[in-house]
Amino acid sequence: SLFLFLQLIRIMGKVFGSAFVLALWVVGSLGAPSADQLTSDYSYDQFLLDFKKTGSAEGKALFTQRLKSALAHNSQRGVSFKRGVNKFTDEEAPPMGRAASPGFVSKHQQPFNLPFNDGDLPDSVDWREQGVVSPVKNQGHCGSCWAFATTETVESHVALATGKLFSLSPQQLVACSPNEDHCGGYGGCMGSIPELAYDYLISAGGYAEEWSYPYVSYDGSTNGTCTDAEVYAGIEGYVKLPENNVSSVMYALATVGPLAVNVDASEWHNYESGVYDGCSYDSMDIDHVVGLVGYGTDEESGEDYWLVRNSWSPSWGENGYIRLKRDPVDSTPCGVDTTPEDGTGCEGAATQYPCGQCGVVFDVSYPTGSFSN
Repeated sequence: SLFLFLQLIRIMGKVFGSAFVLALWVVGSLGAPSADQLTSDYSYDQFLLDFKKTGSAEGKALFTQRLKSALAHNSQRGVSFKRGVNKFTDEEAPPMGRAASPGFVSKHQQPFNLPFNDGDLPDSVDWREQGVVSPVKNQGHCGSCWAFATTETVESHVALATGKLFSLSPQQLVACSPNEDHCGGYGGCMGSIPELAYDYLISAGGYAEEWSYPYVSYDGSTNGTCTDAEVYAGIEGYVKLPENNVSSVMYALATVGPLAVNVDASEWHNYESGVYDGCSYDSMDIDHVVGLVGYGTDEESGEDYWLVRNSWSPSWGENGYIRLKRDPVDSTPCGVDTTPEDGTGCEGAATQYPCGQCGVVFDVSYPTGSFSN
């Protein structure tokens, strides 16, 4: 066990000295320290070893700044989440991929008409427990969060409809889904929106499986041309929830399934665990698309949260997930996004007012008519 291993190190240190212990620690490294173990003694050289990175002067400066910030945050009393180190600690920004424009409507969009009633909802929801959520994926350095969030949401709805949990191909969306109006970016690794992905999937007849259309854009290049592939699953339409309507988000999440949501993830890079409440409402910038797979209440702190699946690999956050603070339905605060074309709008989009922690209830959608072949 970890406890016995640490005791062994202490004993060997007394017998052979600190140099031996250091060598033993490097050779048998337990990986990067958790937020509770993190101290100012954690060096950039050790960070590079732990994450198998080459490093740079700019990276060292960022690492030093963020380590100091994480330690200062974690030392405060009463904080609801912990900051740590991960593979993004010495990078300018983690991969994003833009998000959706609330004004976008297509012929495949269907009206939201669920007869929701807050009193009928369960206290907690976690679709992972139902076996309809695939393992967390990794978008790499490509701005393809929109493709990953769409893919994982469709995977879940196909599983709910058919009992089959596929691993579908985000690369198919990256290579094939058009974005002529520059909604949330310019397409591929330059960003797009789930609505365009839904539209493409309907016109193309559906998805290929990931093994037959593998992800090749990890390095940040769209890579590869759009090719025909055998369709294994698909959808017939999609629903866009009313903007900033917390009740509809909770009801759809509890009764329909996982949702694709648009968020401000600009400060998520060093999140490690807990209920996150670190987004600013004064200068919000919706820049990322993720999956909303549940909600609940933290047993220790009593904080209500939204359960969000990210696409930065299982090594980030809580095994690839983040829990965002969930405010009361009737008192959810809103922010201001004055630069929607940076990541949320089509060309010409005006100032937007996302609500919820990191704008989580601002722009929300899910596929309909899911099927498999």
